[in-house]
Amino acid sequence: MQIYQCPFYNIKEQLSNICQVFNASFSASEGENEGQVIAQFTEQMLTTTDEDQLYCFVAQQDQQLVGGVLFSELKFNDSIKAFILSPMAIHPDFQRQGIGQKLIAFALEQLKADGVELVITYGDPNYYTKVGFKPVTEAQIKAPLPLSFPHGWIAQSLIGNTLPSIKEKPVCVAALNQAQLW
Repeated sequence: MQIYQCPFYNIKEQLSNICQVFNASFSASEGENEGQVIAQFTEQMLTTTDEDQLYCFVAQQDQQLVGGVLFSELKFNDSIKAFILSPMAIHPDFQRQGIGQKLIAFALEQLKADGVELVITYGDPNYYTKVGFKPVTEAQIKAPLPLSFPHGWIAQSLIGNTLPSIKEKPVCVAALNQAQLW
């Protein structure tokens, strides 16, 4: 298993493979329509987000792309350097092998090394708490758009154990600024 940060110049070469993994993963778990929505969102994220606002990490096995995770900048008015994990996928044939957790752990170490202080995601707390995320409320850290499932708003400090309390509403990148994704 090889896990690495996909260089920005290489994303165009990997774009189709990355989108196929997201489509397969979300189609298997949420239905074909959701798979297509997330694949399109992934493509939009990778093709419209500035390089300094995006991280893409992938997992490969035997030269086959089996997973990916994206982190995009989440801007707050204060000086905290924050990113949001969205989306994340492991191909169905490779799930339940710990690849997703290894991929996220690797990505978080890279983000921390780059000075990122806070990572937030909007997903299944049962999954993401395994890699250090903790539930937060919008009273503690506001979401950029209304949340459909507030219990899925979770965060992780990369500079200590205590999550900050941030009162202002953040701004996400354009690809993620779509109400149907929240």
